[in-house]
Amino acid sequence: MGKRRCVPPLEPKLAAGCCGVKKPKLSGSGTHSHGNQTTTAPSSSSGPLQNHQHTDGNNGRENVSDLTLGPGNSPITRMNPTSGALSPLTRPNGTANSTKNLVVTAEMCCYCFDVLYCHLYGFPQPRLPRFTNDPYPLFVTWKTGRDKRLRGCIGTFSAMNLHSGLREYTLTSALKDSRFPPLTREELPKLFCSVSLLTNFEDASDYLDWEVGIHGIRIEFINEKGVKRTATYLPEVAKEQDWDQIQTIDSLLRKGGFKAPITNDFRKTIKLTRYRSEKVTISYAEYMASRQHCFQNGTLHAPPLYNHYS
Repeated sequence: MGKRRCVPPLEPKLAAGCCGVKKPKLSGSGTHSHGNQTTTAPSSSSGPLQNHQHTDGNNGRENVSDLTLGPGNSPITRMNPTSGALSPLTRPNGTANSTKNLVVTAEMCCYCFDVLYCHLYGFPQPRLPRFTNDPYPLFVTWKTGRDKRLRGCIGTFSAMNLHSGLREYTLTSALKDSRFPPLTREELPKLFCSVSLLTNFEDASDYLDWEVGIHGIRIEFINEKGVKRTATYLPEVAKEQDWDQIQTIDSLLRKGGFKAPITNDFRKTIKLTRYRSEKVTISYAEYMASRQHCFQNGTLHAPPLYNHYS
């Protein structure tokens, strides 16, 4: 069994993708990007922890949409498209205790939509939301269309207060994922937003000490040039791609930029950290249903009134 720790060790704050290699942060404001040092994961999606971004498996990109960190006190909810009400969601795969409430909520996704909507239309940013502002490692993932193609995913393994963290990574994942052009107004109606909170970080005993569909994994390795690299996949990635453990590890190595032949002896040199995640996803239609009282005359061009926030 791996050695368990509540949160990952403190590291320089870097932006990362659901799947990929760690990248330096974009600006001094704390925004992170995924690139030379970003972590990414195939589509399934702060404090001093690392950031990562998601990519699609078909293109070697990786998404991290199911990361979890820490205990939960609030149930996951989903929007009812007709009434706009919030109804309880079943627990996602990978959560540790079926009797424990989750921290992640649909309102967090709604807040991300608020932030993106206001940015794209030039409105003032929304007021602070009512959900918890406790610190968690987090990822924000955007997907589009009926087939839910990845459109952007960046997050951080550093624990960030949720209010500022979700606002920051909403815009970073939507506008600064180097794999995609920035999101536009026209794309809003087709979008899906996922918020993933990471938890239960454990040092694995070896590269096979984790379960497909249960754990997200983050690997550290030394590449053929002697440079330390990292890459991560959220818990749902391997299962969605129908990969076994070896295929997942090898994909992560390639995602992290390892170009040499992959041998079993090399796999044994990998340092692997496993984790779980809480995740919730809502569509733009569900978001609009929950915010219908905030828009005038049913038009998409009226800014939210924010009276749902304190």
